[in-house]
Amino acid sequence: MVEKYLRKTHFDSYEDFKNNYQVNVPENFNFAYDVVDDWAQKEPNKRALCWTNDKGEHIDFSFADIKKYSDQTASYFQSLGIGKGDMVMLILKRRYEFWFSIIALHKIGAVAIPATNLLTEKDIIYRCNAATIKAIVAVGEQVVIDHVNKALPDSPSVKNVISVGEIVPESWGDFHAGIKAAKPFVRPENVNTNDDISLLYFTSGTTGNPKMVIHDYNYPLGHIVTGSYWHNLHEDSLHLTVADTGWGKAVWGKLYGQWIAGASVFVYDHEKFTPADMLLMIERYKITSFCAPPTVFRFMIREDLTQYDLSSLKYCTIAGEALNPSVYKQFYELTGIKLREGFGQTETTLTVLTTPWIEPKPGSMGIPSPQYDVDLLRADGTPAEDGEHGEIVVRTDKGKPLGLFMGYYRDEELTKTAYHDNIYYTGDVAWRDEDGYYWFVGRNDDVIKSSGYRIGPFEVESALMTHPAVVECAITGVPDEIRGQVVKATIVLSKEYKDKAGDDLKKEIQNFVKKVTAPYKYPRVIDFVEELPKTISGKIRRVEIREKDN
Repeated sequence: MVEKYLRKTHFDSYEDFKNNYQVNVPENFNFAYDVVDDWAQKEPNKRALCWTNDKGEHIDFSFADIKKYSDQTASYFQSLGIGKGDMVMLILKRRYEFWFSIIALHKIGAVAIPATNLLTEKDIIYRCNAATIKAIVAVGEQVVIDHVNKALPDSPSVKNVISVGEIVPESWGDFHAGIKAAKPFVRPENVNTNDDISLLYFTSGTTGNPKMVIHDYNYPLGHIVTGSYWHNLHEDSLHLTVADTGWGKAVWGKLYGQWIAGASVFVYDHEKFTPADMLLMIERYKITSFCAPPTVFRFMIREDLTQYDLSSLKYCTIAGEALNPSVYKQFYELTGIKLREGFGQTETTLTVLTTPWIEPKPGSMGIPSPQYDVDLLRADGTPAEDGEHGEIVVRTDKGKPLGLFMGYYRDEELTKTAYHDNIYYTGDVAWRDEDGYYWFVGRNDDVIKSSGYRIGPFEVESALMTHPAVVECAITGVPDEIRGQVVKATIVLSKEYKDKAGDDLKKEIQNFVKKVTAPYKYPRVIDFVEELPKTISGKIRRVEIREKDN
């Protein structure tokens, strides 16, 4: 399938990849018809989805199955009056009906809005009104149903609510009964153009209300790099990305690039993450490729990996937050697998990555994707030199790259703030070494200015993570009359150190950091906590810590 869209598919080096990677974009591309249904026609029995849950249930879906069920779902949605351009929110956790639904929405030209089950009544009301959502498809679980029901009186645009699960309230539609009774699906005429909206994400954000990021129908083609050249997938791969379907990371790792590559997607539907269970899934189902945020790897390396047969696992990638070098080194020592980091945002596809052809540098995000013209800019807008901090930007004077967002829905002012003069400003700060590798520093707002020094939180966090007492940590700046700001560490301790929390341990950690990194970066303030504040997508909310200190 990759051959269908690329002029050249096999590359010998990063330079070859950079110079010769080019996507042939069809007119009116639609992932549902051009990829899913194409596989169903050519190889109907090919496994598309391997789904299991923490109750022991297991189902394999072929591409023919996905076509069948997505057709039925599309017909059912049409019977409810859902059509081209309509906004539909999917609160489906890791249920396999997510794949039926998002493909069905593509087939009828509607807009999919994946969302987390952690949304509260207030969150749902905001989203429904901000995007004029017409329908909600949600897991049939009481907590989610209650939140949706409480939100409905203040969400006048919502005409249908549909339950996927055992609980189907009286006023809700029954998803499975609906698709079973649906009429044969007929593809509508003029489903979409390449410039139509196919996907909308409410970014969790670290400040203010979430932004509405919209993507066009070409967006899946931007993930060819993700699936084929970062996850390194092929037609015999079984890939597991750890992500709820409400996160942007789900379509990065559980849908577009994977199915274009012809790989099978593995889904483990579970309520609570435990590293032992995840390792057992890798062993039992012979996962070949695995992608997860740093937190997952941090917990996995604390398990006794010798108790698991991980021989099927060949390739591991990491994203979501910057990777601490200590985690890289420990995982490599335990498994022999080099973690390959990548960087991107909800607004983009994979922007910087560690390809199969380059040697990973622990802690580095990698090298820019050939899809994007990436640069680093100083605050005055001039290009940063190697070794100098700068904001990561994407230049678009030579054309808008595949995968870059269309803008922030219904917010032209915000769009122009982030994307103007043919430059998209990511808001993330990094530096570039002499080999062209990019190293994450932090969000613009997170960089600490102390006694004339600019201190990136990630470099201090990486030093802290090498201390055995630290499981997770967040570095922020707190006001100081003399220095302007001083470094504060908010730390989650390992269970072995929880009873040692106190001034002696704080002093030990401070002295430790002074030895591992430049002494001026050590945390002058340390706070031990049970957990760190995080967004619904799992990113640390440093802004919440700062607000409490100001």
